Parts: sequence; C-alpha cells; structure tokens
Amino acid sequence: MKQLNFLLILFLALVLSACSNSRIEPKSLYGNTITEFSGTDEMGKSISNKDLKGKVWLVDFIFTNCETVCPPMTYNMSQVADQLEKDGISHDDYGIISFSVDPKKDTPQKLSDYINQHNPPKGVWKAVTKYDEKFIRQFAEENFKTIVVPPTANNTQATHGTSFYLVDQSGMIIKDYAGKDTGDKKFPKAEIVEDVKTMIEEGPYKK
Repeated sequence: MKQLNFLLILFLALVLSACSNSRIEPKSLYGNTITEFSGTDEMGKSISNKDLKGKVWLVDFIFTNCETVCPPMTYNMSQVADQLEKDGISHDDYGIISFSVDPKKDTPQKLSDYINQHNPPKGVWKAVTKYDEKFIRQFAEENFKTIVVPPTANNTQATHGTSFYLVDQSGMIIKDYAGKDTGDKKFPKAEIVEDVKTMIEEGPYKK
C-alpha cells in the first residue's frame, strides 16, 4: 500500500512538473519590452505602446505598396485571426498590430483598405503609420532585431523582415515565427494559435 501511494505521489509530481513547464519562455533574442512609440492607426486615431498593455499581440512589419512578401504575410495573419475567432478567443484578450515601413505613403485609409481585404474579425487588427522613417528603422532593429529599409526615390520597394512576433500583456517580446513559407521555414499557423491561447491563459511572462 505504501509503495502504491509513493507511485501515485510520484506520478502526480511528474504531471505537475510537466504542466509547470508548459509556459512559453522568451527566445534568447528577446525578453525585452517594447520601447515607446506613437503613431496613427488605420482609423486615424492616436496609438502608442501604452495601448498594448493588457493584451497578447501579434506584430509584423508591412507596407501597402509591397509587391512580394506582404500579400502572403497578410493573408497568413488573417488566417490566424480567423482561427482564433472560430475558437472563441475575444479581441479583448489579443490583437494584431502591423507597423508600416513606408510611413510617407501609407495613410491610415490605405492601411485600413489593405487589411480589410481579408475581412478580419472586427476590432482585432491595428495598423500604425505617421512616424518618420528613421524611427521605424531604429524601432524595428532595437525591439524586434530585424531590418527595415524604407523605399527611396529610386526604389519603390522597402526591405523588411517577414517574421511575426508574439508580445505578452506587459509588452514583452516573447518569440518570432515565419510569417510566410521561406525555404525550410514554414508558416506555423497552428503553433501561433496555440501560443496566443496559452499566453492569454498564463498571463504576462514572469522571470
């Protein structure tokens, strides 16, 4: 009987240990909190880093005149939003935010039209513009460890990363994902959906 009780306790300890290790740990590149920013969203309203607090966010970098990577990225992000909607996840708990890398040309209306092509769930997807090019270069590099080269007079296409980023309720950047299929890296829709759900359930990461 004592041996049976011991085995039962051991089993429960293993189960609890497995559960406690299920939390999402920040990748080594990240664990930093998003620095201050301010801009204008797709509705023409002011938005800043303070507006991110309290929700889980998925972040990416796009521009509306993009001829290559942005269309598949935006479609893929819309698929994540649709799945979370089907799974009953409220926009009170998570959101999507796309930062324009071409703020000179991307007006709030252009960003709104671009995102709404995919009919995302109402209230989920924000897009940000109305800051200068120097800011978005530094913001992307310092926070998300990614490159941004805005368009020039000789090149209408910007250079930017194609990752999606998971940000917790405190504004901490947790991890990144392939925003589109590139070589061996595949867009991990199911993983992103589950990570958002887990982060909502767990709350902000605590060291």
